[in-house]
Amino acid sequence: TMAHSEALLVLENFIAGKFVPCSSYIDSYNPSTGDVYCRVPDSGKEEVEAAVKAAKAAFPIWSSKSPLERSQILNKLADLIEHDLEAFAQAESKDQGKTITFARTVDIPRAVYNFRFFASSILHHTTECSEMASVGCVHYTSRAPVGVAGLISPWNLPLYLLTWKIAPAIACGNTVVAKPSEMTSVTAWMMCKLLEKAGVPHGVVNVVFGTGAKAGEALVCHPDVPLISFTGSTLTAQRITEKSAPHCKRLSLELGGKNPAIVFDDADLSQCIPTTLRSSFANQGEICLCTSRIFVQRGIYSEFLKRFVAEAKKWKVGNPSDPTVDVGALISKEHLEKVRSYVKKAQAEGARVLCGEGVDSLALPTGNQKGYFMLPTVIAEVKDESCCMQEEIFGPVTCVVAFDTEDEVIGRANGVKYGLAATVWSSNVGRVHRVARRLQSGLVWTNCWLIRDLNLPFGGMKASGIGREGAKDSYEFFTEVKTITIKH
Repeated sequence: TMAHSEALLVLENFIAGKFVPCSSYIDSYNPSTGDVYCRVPDSGKEEVEAAVKAAKAAFPIWSSKSPLERSQILNKLADLIEHDLEAFAQAESKDQGKTITFARTVDIPRAVYNFRFFASSILHHTTECSEMASVGCVHYTSRAPVGVAGLISPWNLPLYLLTWKIAPAIACGNTVVAKPSEMTSVTAWMMCKLLEKAGVPHGVVNVVFGTGAKAGEALVCHPDVPLISFTGSTLTAQRITEKSAPHCKRLSLELGGKNPAIVFDDADLSQCIPTTLRSSFANQGEICLCTSRIFVQRGIYSEFLKRFVAEAKKWKVGNPSDPTVDVGALISKEHLEKVRSYVKKAQAEGARVLCGEGVDSLALPTGNQKGYFMLPTVIAEVKDESCCMQEEIFGPVTCVVAFDTEDEVIGRANGVKYGLAATVWSSNVGRVHRVARRLQSGLVWTNCWLIRDLNLPFGGMKASGIGREGAKDSYEFFTEVKTITIKH
């Protein structure tokens, strides 16, 4: 009915400081109810063209501002988002399916911090200089922003990961065209409403909504966009690499993970179990850093499994806006089916599903019966070759297997195509350093998970991506370096 559709939120592209309507739209669903929640522009070449043109026009003015001027604007934007933290958290939870608690405590505070962090770090970068007295020369480096940055962000941590790109890009003096996921565009649109008030000049940040196949492709193929930062699937990254190759673009690609946790028999299980539950099931398991393969040393395997499953069963699944809920809805009907299919495959291969999907019944509140929910699921006795141990599932599913020796577990942990993150649980400091060095992983956490210092490099090895982001790394990616030699 017309009355129903009128209540829907309708988003518009943000180009050159103005909201611009689009000729066609995509439905975006509320994952916790299964209903259409908003309409997102289905942008393509024309919209991207207009956004790139605006970004290009804004570049001379923005890039000539001092780091301090840009820093003040980023801090103002952070303050404005923080002021509206509750509205942003509610929107993120409704749009993405994550719990209101997670959005309130993780997503939105981190988005605010991303702006504050780069507002600060941009003030402290220095260039290099080297003297060659013997030939009477001094060399020094100079760094300048690159131009228009194309930023493509995913649906799992929508504002968190979008701002992790926008903040360093504009802090360095670039202008941007961002393309959030069509499934989770609301908080990006809300942020656009604050840009002018923060003092961001028109055209510095442009946001074009739409699908990867249309809007994303147009952005990646645009000759006036020299760099692309992308977070998402390895498959999409292959396409981005192919499409951008003729233009010799610089790429930063943050892709999937099949992250191991290695639990040695001297681990402190009172710390390990609650943290490993979080690292497996936080944000419905929809974080590229989530643990999906847990290797437990044989001596403590049965105790670990018993305690882990008992605790997993206590996680409450339900309406994301209920503050007592631990697990919200998965992003889409298709994604839920895909995650479930992995559990079915594991069962067909003879693995044991100890709790969750297909084992325990899920009771949902009245309004959430059609939502995309799934219980935290623990699978044991899975073979290393199984797709459940090799492929990124990206849902509330984790596999627990036993191991005997340090050497053996390192080989098995490294035996996947990914290499993003790993966690090691042990109280033996020598072992911790040895194992961390040998794991093929961009990040290794010991006796903790997801504690990040944004100064330090973030990124993966192998199929988990190319490039690193962080204070120094993002600065290097988002600037062009020049070496200047002067003979005196």
